[in-house]
Amino acid sequence: MSVNQQTPATAMTDPTPPRGWGVALPQLARGAVMGAADIVPGISGGTVALVLGIYRQLIEAIHLSVAVVLRILKADLRGAGAALKRVPWIWLGALGVGILSMVFIASGPLSRALATYPVELAGLFLGLIAGAIVLCWRQLEWPAATHYVAAAIWAVATFVLLGLSPASTAAGATPPWWAFFVGGAIAICAMILPGISGSFLLVLMGLYAPVIGAVAQRDLLTIAIFALGCATGIALASSALRWLLSNHHDLVIASMVGLMLGANRILWPWPGGLESTALELPGADNWLLPTVLAVLGFVIVLGLEAIGSRLSGKTAQAGPQDKATTESA
Repeated sequence: MSVNQQTPATAMTDPTPPRGWGVALPQLARGAVMGAADIVPGISGGTVALVLGIYRQLIEAIHLSVAVVLRILKADLRGAGAALKRVPWIWLGALGVGILSMVFIASGPLSRALATYPVELAGLFLGLIAGAIVLCWRQLEWPAATHYVAAAIWAVATFVLLGLSPASTAAGATPPWWAFFVGGAIAICAMILPGISGSFLLVLMGLYAPVIGAVAQRDLLTIAIFALGCATGIALASSALRWLLSNHHDLVIASMVGLMLGANRILWPWPGGLESTALELPGADNWLLPTVLAVLGFVIVLGLEAIGSRLSGKTAQAGPQDKATTESA
């Protein structure tokens, strides 16, 4: 099996996004699921796209969109016009509306929950991330000793570095504007790279609560800076990530697993929610509920993956018949 062999979920789909208004409603639903995943640390929007069977189409749509921007930057207006026609606007737009709608709907309740139940939510996030680690490791196409070593190195390095420099923001402090720009540029890569959550990357950088708060409070300036960072990041990183996944897929995935393992240092039970990296065990009065929520989060992630795999399998079985019907028509 070569490193370029596609995973089962990606192999089942045509890489060309479909066109027409008939795709709008299904894409809105898929976008809502991806938006719910993107706002919670532990579940990657890219992973959700993978299990829903649209990952390769998402990569292709992003690639076509970035091509338009590159043509404009080169002042190639004729080429930009031709590139614009190739972008699946309905497919991509409906997905984006679904994602953004869910982010804005859920950000307020989640922001209040973070302030009221930090330890309990940290327990839930720990379970979600544990489930994401299992899903991410399953993506290895040809596991080898090298991948275990890479995962171990990244896990230890992340654990130690987070202890030296806690990724948290002091109470009441607001990160500088450029931190939101850089955070958006880094976190958006999770949409292309399945297995690591963009929200989880924000947790690592101490930006998760500030970003959620900005969205909940409709801080348009902060949201705009963050969105600009996202646009810049996806334009710069899309080609590089596509190349890495095509040529070093298993090594990249193993490294992401190690990153997630080591970064659990900032989650319960080390304790204090998302605001501490001190290695202290939880007290007798605050371990039961976080533990239950951690198990629940783990089960939710694996359950969603199982449902997504079953739905993707049914789509794959129906695909050839649909194609034959279209061709005969």
